[in-house]
Amino acid sequence: FSADFHDHATMHLMAGLLREHDRSRFEIHLYRFGGQETGLWRAFLTTHSDLLREVHDLSDMAIAEIARADGLDIAVDLKGYTRENRSGIFAQRVAPLQISYLGYPGSMGAAFMDYLVADRIVIPDSERRHYSEKVICLPGSYQPNDGQREIAPEVVTRADLGLPETGFVLCCFNQSYKITPREFDIWMRILEEVPGSVLWLLRSNRWAEDNLRREAEKRGVDGERLVFAEKLPHARHLARHAHADLFLDTFAVNAHTTASDALWAGLPLVTLAGGQFAARVAASLLHAVGLEELVAESEADYERLVLELARDPERLGSIRSRLAENRSTHALFDTRRYARHFEKALLLAHARRVDGLAPADLDFGDAEHERLSHGNRGP
Repeated sequence: FSADFHDHATMHLMAGLLREHDRSRFEIHLYRFGGQETGLWRAFLTTHSDLLREVHDLSDMAIAEIARADGLDIAVDLKGYTRENRSGIFAQRVAPLQISYLGYPGSMGAAFMDYLVADRIVIPDSERRHYSEKVICLPGSYQPNDGQREIAPEVVTRADLGLPETGFVLCCFNQSYKITPREFDIWMRILEEVPGSVLWLLRSNRWAEDNLRREAEKRGVDGERLVFAEKLPHARHLARHAHADLFLDTFAVNAHTTASDALWAGLPLVTLAGGQFAARVAASLLHAVGLEELVAESEADYERLVLELARDPERLGSIRSRLAENRSTHALFDTRRYARHFEKALLLAHARRVDGLAPADLDFGDAEHERLSHGNRGP
């Protein structure tokens, strides 16, 4: 169930999961309540599902009645408490098992949601008590990724993108509302410490740009050293990452899809592991791609690490090379392996329900991860 079955970050992440689902064991129904998609995504969704229902004009109650009539075993909410959510559908119990997944990085705190899909990094043991749902803990990262996303082959220069031809390019393509004074103070100190460097941000609106430039100047940094990137079609957006040197993450809400974008495009990322789910997603992704040394444990560590990499092109180049290799050897972009783990979790949760057992935490440890990684790909 989602409003985002179109050209949206959620679909960029989970398209591969839909494509790799074992259709001999799972019948996939999609309920779209966010408007109609008539282009390539519509064809993709139709091909990789058994039923696509357009329910955007219906009430929560009407959608719930349709879904119950469809006889679902498991209902998956891809929205949680985000824009255009329809949590009221799930409050009416549309399936024996209801799972919160992907769209909302946190607990819904609702008795009607049985499970939350996560991993050991985004919900460490010390934070488990804050989640009302039972947790499906996947190996690697909880976040699906599509190992077939297109990166445009276009040839552009830094100048074409408004960047200096030389100098270190620090990049953060997170939405501007994720930027707080905590990380911004650090970013400005780094710009001062690295001559000729610039900060490349995603363009949102003129008020945000004016405010950010003004705040840079308050901290002694020329506002023109902040460069704002226009929004582009996804494949071209991925391609322009080649012109950045290092992605800087935000703290309270990390890069989520934007972190996967950067890593898929070959751009290393430095993050700070926070307390809550939303502040630990990039750490999860970096562990799953074998670059856990880029996860800082404190703000001072974050600042030190970024400065070291900015001043040591050989070390940064080595990390880039490892990332290029790990994309095809580690869990993060192995879509088929992810799909098998995800399916096994659904089957185990379903089996518990059929056996009359209450939902329980399901933790897929490293041994299980390795078993599914070598030859035996069936759940």
